[in-house]
Amino acid sequence: MRYLTFALAKGRLADQTMGLLERIGMPCEEMREKSRKLIFVNEELKIKIFLAKTSDVPTYVEYGAADIGVVGKDTILEENRNVYEMLDLGLGKCRMCVAGLPEMRDRLGKLHSLRVATKYPNIAREYFYHKKHKTVEIIKLNGSIELAPIVGLSDCIVDIVESGATLRENGLVVFEEICPLSARVIVNRVSMKMEHQRIIDVMDRIRYILRSGINDTNY
Repeated sequence: MRYLTFALAKGRLADQTMGLLERIGMPCEEMREKSRKLIFVNEELKIKIFLAKTSDVPTYVEYGAADIGVVGKDTILEENRNVYEMLDLGLGKCRMCVAGLPEMRDRLGKLHSLRVATKYPNIAREYFYHKKHKTVEIIKLNGSIELAPIVGLSDCIVDIVESGATLRENGLVVFEEICPLSARVIVNRVSMKMEHQRIIDVMDRIRYILRSGINDTNY
């Protein structure tokens, strides 16, 4: 039996995912210990698990370095990799939104060309080009996106919104919701054929945990 390899996005989502895996019989104690190891192996279950930078998880899955990945929907949309999206875990729920200064709300529809600041250029471009049919100049930023409209760098921003507190504290408002976001399970297309039954079994067990309401996401 070959190994079934999982790629988990680093951070809080990895901790929550490990909680799920442990509840379906895949121990992750070793991963919770401080270690310099990059990949963790369970010989008995024939599984491997590794942590990766969030934006890299879809790449590992697409190219078969991982059979299964767990990552946010925002990353899946932004990276646009050729993978199967199998399951919504319902973890880390938030929204991808267009936001900006209140006085720009009505002006956006009238402007022929927009300057949009974002950490998600592909999502922003897809939304404005294909859904709003507007010409946009995408300004890629890596820091606090909320600063861009305040200092006049952009007409609006595209960013993840959770509670909206950061927007409110900086005098910004949500104009439109692009899509809801949460953690998803993705699967390599070849692995889905080669290891179909094992992968489906994992998905079914996770679904059972989620439906039973016994998943402790604060594990």
